[in-house]
Amino acid sequence: MLLLILKINLKNKIMSKKEKKYPYEYALKIAKELVQLLKPHCERIEIAGSIRRKKAEVGDIELVVISKPYLVGLFENGLASIVNKWVKVKGDLDYIKCKYTQRILPSGIKLDLFFANKDNWGYVYAVRTGSADFSHQILAKSWVRAGFKGKEGMLVRNGKEYPAREEEDFFRMIGVAYVPPEERNM
Repeated sequence: MLLLILKINLKNKIMSKKEKKYPYEYALKIAKELVQLLKPHCERIEIAGSIRRKKAEVGDIELVVISKPYLVGLFENGLASIVNKWVKVKGDLDYIKCKYTQRILPSGIKLDLFFANKDNWGYVYAVRTGSADFSHQILAKSWVRAGFKGKEGMLVRNGKEYPAREEEDFFRMIGVAYVPPEERNM
């Protein structure tokens, strides 16, 4: 019974955190600290989302990473040894299989951690920078017009995957002039 009460209390705390907004400078400071903490375990790591778009108020921290190999379970190491210390909301950290995990940081702010690889970095980074409306109304509609489908973090046309290694490559492939992150708020 006590365990059930603790789980309910934790879930309520997590749900209440979803509503909270943080000043941009505060969220940016935490995001930069996270980047430094995780960087030794990543081939590449960047801040995305509303922080990258420089919104005045931020609901969460979004990072896109290409992680170095890591283990979970008994011999946990690398990125997992850090991320698994934070309260998991969703997404197990199985190496290669994990595309996304959401955690609650000790500060209370939510972390959305998105995994990419060298061939889909541009796609994932652009979509996860957002805004959600920009990603749907501009990016997704443009890739459909260009004959692509978005499938598991890749642009696919006629069954063939097309790499988008950089964000600029991704914009060019879908026929959209590059839009700076600060101008993607819709």
